[in-house]
Amino acid sequence: METDPGFIAAVEEARQGQAEGGVPIGACLVSKDGKILGRGHNMRAQKGSATLHGEISALENSGRLPASAYEGATMYTTLSPCDMCTGACILYKVKRVVIGENKTFLGGEQYLQNRGIEVVVLQNEECVKLMTDFIREKPELWNEDIAV
Repeated sequence: METDPGFIAAVEEARQGQAEGGVPIGACLVSKDGKILGRGHNMRAQKGSATLHGEISALENSGRLPASAYEGATMYTTLSPCDMCTGACILYKVKRVVIGENKTFLGGEQYLQNRGIEVVVLQNEECVKLMTDFIREKPELWNEDIAV
């Protein structure tokens, strides 16, 4: 799964977020037939947004689509999704969430599974390093992002 185009895109997005000085979390939404619908990264710091987490950014960049386009899709994300992003995956009937890592933050994985969504955790070394370095270098931004 680490070689899936959706996961590769999510990691590229996380790197872009890091390069912009933001939270290095990326996501990519892929349709059930393998087409990338949208990709994005956390833009809270860059845009002064309260809601532009990686998964929300990927959904936003997917554009306005019929509900059927999301149904059965896979959300690739570099970090375990927070409550808001978990809810968005449930709302749009995503079938599977592939997570780069959950060592630095454990989000709503159990809730996703309880709602019938497949959850795959990769514990990808690059994803862990991106977040570990970020949390060490910018703890105030990380604490703001996760509402601590």
